[in-house]
Amino acid sequence: MEPYALTGMEFALFRDLIYKVAGISLNESKKHLVQSRLQKRLRHYNLTRYQEYYDLVAGQESDSPELVALVNCITTNKTSFFREPHHFEFVARTILPEMQRQAARRGQEKRLRIWHAGCSTGEEPYTLAIALAEALGSRHDWNIRQLASDIDTQVLAHAQRGVYEQERAEAIPPPLLRKYFLRGRGDQADFVKVKPELQSQITFRRINLLEENWPIRDGARFDIVFCRNVVIYFDKPTRQRLFARYAATLRPGGYLFIGHSESLTGISDAFESLGKTIYRLPEENIETDNGPNERKRRAA
Repeated sequence: MEPYALTGMEFALFRDLIYKVAGISLNESKKHLVQSRLQKRLRHYNLTRYQEYYDLVAGQESDSPELVALVNCITTNKTSFFREPHHFEFVARTILPEMQRQAARRGQEKRLRIWHAGCSTGEEPYTLAIALAEALGSRHDWNIRQLASDIDTQVLAHAQRGVYEQERAEAIPPPLLRKYFLRGRGDQADFVKVKPELQSQITFRRINLLEENWPIRDGARFDIVFCRNVVIYFDKPTRQRLFARYAATLRPGGYLFIGHSESLTGISDAFESLGKTIYRLPEENIETDNGPNERKRRAA
């Protein structure tokens, strides 16, 4: 039996629950989307009313399997290889040389720590891994680690497998496709797989950006944070809190990349804009937990 239509009251319940759990802000225009995407969960439990499904999930912990399944249904994951390519060029041509000079001046290890917050099916971290490999060559002495996270467990599993249909890899220049991917054979002939050497530098992990404590090592500081086309689903207060946390997670002088349709105007004054949705946390100061007007110096 097909589920009844989602009522306005039921939509309001799910809208509030999804906002509380995932920070995703849904307006009335998303009512049909919520109805259609939750139908398979109702069928899974042989339910006919959305209220019954709401009663099932409402009291569960945010990381419970069914609430995770609910969020998986609602999230939209659109990405591609070499999307907004100027970001990857900036990392290779500007950030890497800058960090190499700093490491040489200080007599330190050449290391790079990157977080992709909202990595979807993995095209972004793999694209950056390719850009870094091309810039540094196969015998480089850099210590590079990428953390790639998403709230959706299904897209994370896809990203970790690193297997893509040929048509999704069309944005990759043919020489790079041959160099960094394996071609499938037999019934896998229409697929390509990322080579292990690229996968080895990336750790995939489920992270809900609304969680009070992110599962990231205490004291860890990233050189680069990618958060592209993620906050478009959040309201302004959620964005403000999130970018304040990114400022505390980046090292002084670290870089933030956001999506081409996004902006930090009215959201955060912790970063300086470098243009083309590239931002930098100033070396000399960052915001403290005590508020936007109190600053403190941190050692690099």
